[in-house]
This record gives sequence, C-alpha cells and structure tokens, in this order.
Amino acid sequence: MQHPENDPEYKGLVVNSGVAPVTTVNPYLNRKRFARKALSAQDYVEGILKGNVTILGQAVTLVESTLPHHQQIAQEVIEKCLPYAGNSVRIGISGVPGAGKSTSIDEFGIHVLNTYGGRLAVLAIDPSSERTKGSILGDKTRMEKLSVHPDSFIRPSPSAGSLGGVARKTRETIILCEAAGFDKIFVETVGVGQSETACHSMVDFFLLIQLAGTGDELQGIKRGIMEMADGIVINKCDGNNVDKCQLAATQFRNALHLFPMPESGWSPQVLTYSGFYGYGIKEVWDMIYAYIDFVKANGYFQHRRQEQAKFWMYESINEQLRNSFYQQPVIADMLTLSEQDVLAGRKTSFVAAKQLLDTYLALLH
Repeated sequence: MQHPENDPEYKGLVVNSGVAPVTTVNPYLNRKRFARKALSAQDYVEGILKGNVTILGQAVTLVESTLPHHQQIAQEVIEKCLPYAGNSVRIGISGVPGAGKSTSIDEFGIHVLNTYGGRLAVLAIDPSSERTKGSILGDKTRMEKLSVHPDSFIRPSPSAGSLGGVARKTRETIILCEAAGFDKIFVETVGVGQSETACHSMVDFFLLIQLAGTGDELQGIKRGIMEMADGIVINKCDGNNVDKCQLAATQFRNALHLFPMPESGWSPQVLTYSGFYGYGIKEVWDMIYAYIDFVKANGYFQHRRQEQAKFWMYESINEQLRNSFYQQPVIADMLTLSEQDVLAGRKTSFVAAKQLLDTYLALLH
C-alpha cells in the first residue's frame, strides 16, 4: 500500500507499509481433538450409571431438546435408566420472587450434605422473557457453596413460556439424576402460580417459603398453594424482623386450622429461619425428615408417587394430542383462515374450534 507521506514532497518522513494481520487461530490446532464425540443411548446410560456428571448434563440437554432425533434418543435413555430410579427424596421448594429461594437452597443443601451425606441435585426452573424468550439461568451464581461442592449437581432450565413442558422435562431429569446416584433432589419453581401445581405433582415434600413484614399478611394466605404445602417456612427471621416473622407464623398457623386435614394425615408445620445467617436450618430439615418417616409409615409416600405417575401419564397424552393436532399440515392451513373468520366476526370462537377439531378427527379415520 502506498502512503502519500512517502511522496518526495515530505522528504523527512517515511512510513513503513506495516505487518500483515496475523490470524488469531493457531495454524497447528487440531480441531478433531476437541470435537465432541456423538454418544449413543447406551453410552449415555453407562455414563449416567457411573455417576458421570458431564454425561448427565449432556443427557439433560438431550431431554430438553425439541428435535425429534434427540427426543428419540432421550426416551431410550430414560427407559433404560428407569429401573435404577425412585431411590431419592424429592423436595419441591417454592415461594414468591425475592423470598430467598436460591439462598435458602444453598444453605439447605450444604446442611443436608454435611449432616446426612449422599449426593444432591438441584433442578431450578428459571422464568423466560415473554419478549425475547431468553433466560438468565443464573441460579448457580446465587448458590455459591453448592456450586463448588463435589457432591452437588445444579441444573437450571428455562420455562420458555411452557410450564407444562418444562415440568415434564424436569420429571424426566429427576429419573436421570436418581439413576446417576443422587439420593436428594430439590426442585425449585419460578413461583408464579401454575408452576407450583406442576412442581407438587413430582415431589414427595412441598416446602413453601414465605416472607413477613411485606404489607398485607393475608396476601400470603392463598388457599390453593397453602393446601398444597406440606410445610411453610418464613425466611429472613433475623435482626429487627424477628417479631414480624413470629407474628406471621402465628397467622399462618391459625389459617392452616381452617383447612381440612391433608390426605397424608400430616398437619403442616410453620417454622421461621434465616437463610442468610443460617439460623433455624436444622429445625426445617428435622421437620422434612419427620414428614418422610410419617408418610412412609402410613403408606401415603408410595400412594403419592403412584398418583403422580398416573397424573403424568394423562399429562403426556394431552401433550401428545396437542402436538399432533398442531403439526397436521391441513390444520395449520385451516387455522389461519379460521383466525381471520373469528376476527372478522363471521364465526364464533367455539364454532371455529369445533370445525377444526371435526376436521382433525376426520383425518385420523
């Protein structure tokens, strides 16, 4: 490249042409060394049964994938892992955003691993943006102690707007974690209503984390979620907040007396603790293990798991039917026309839906 500065006009100034840009990639790099080997279903199963966390993580990614090829391998892996599953205590943890779920899980997990030993898997459902469909998946950063513990496995999953689908994948992930030797499993929910129901349908103990001193105490006493809870714990019971927490605990206990006795025969307890300072953690775990012993003794533990298995059978049928309906090319074409008819007022929503369903049923025959 010629520089105008080298013109005879500028005798005292010389500019060199410079050095050619160098590639940032090492020319001797052997890419094949770093290529990930495609694993078969048997490879996944063998790795999981050996407790290999890397292969377990890859298997969970496979379960979460929507590609038909991945789904096929994932189902085969799950079926082969099923005989080795079911040997864990599954605990669902929910609460309003900001209640301190991640901090509490960090403290709970360390306490459980140090006191009882074994291995712990944390499956966190992370809310996705309605606009961008993205998730932060930052739960590991809030679980500082567990994220570096050799006997823990933390796996955040995006809700991606479909709680049912994520819940099903979370249930399948539980099977893989149990097969990998994790005997304690925490399922953390988004904390937005519907997710609690999905979480309750896959755990043995459902723990509800509440806060005190946040305004109207009755806001926390919601019938649906209160009836689902096997135990209620009030977080941030430290400093100036202790009296407020004790008062809230009394109000929750009084509210629980108004509800009918749960099917398990267990009266839900209300405890206070501080996830940040680690106060009251032992009492919470004593309550959880007392519950597990109680329901195992009266047979409800096994009954609940059987009911959950039945529930997920029907959920899977509903999901498969829904996917089958929307993936029909004829239905896809009709949907656009039906939408236009409904928007223009030529048909009611119910008539349009009935015609679409009648067409779909006719296609099946």
